[in-house]
Amino acid sequence: MRREKSCGALVYRKKDDKKPELLLIKHRYGGHWSFPKGHVEAGENEVQTALREVNEETGLTIDLLDGFRECVEYYPKPNVKKQVVYFLGYAENDQVHKQDEEVSEVKWLDIDEALNAVTFKNDKNLICRAKSFLLEL
Repeated sequence: MRREKSCGALVYRKKDDKKPELLLIKHRYGGHWSFPKGHVEAGENEVQTALREVNEETGLTIDLLDGFRECVEYYPKPNVKKQVVYFLGYAENDQVHKQDEEVSEVKWLDIDEALNAVTFKNDKNLICRAKSFLLEL
């Protein structure tokens, strides 16, 4: 069994007293709505990978919140087990510049709309955890 590891982040912004909004990206090759993420490169830790991937795919620099680290595992193809570690990050500047090679669309949605927009159950679970985490801040 081959193992792969990626890291990424649920990126959020807060406008006035409204609900937090999450940034969703539509992956060019899978066609699914999810969050920025990518493979860990040699010499990187999980946090470095997540920050780099968010910046590469969205142009955003984010601040990660302490205490939120969620791990998802799945099998993208036979004999391949993939682990993805997600953090929760705040975007001070929300002007997105998408990476055309990997991202076909980006959109900000309030956290409840994002729950309905993501493609996979794992992502829905992540949004629920992020929403609970943000309510406790």
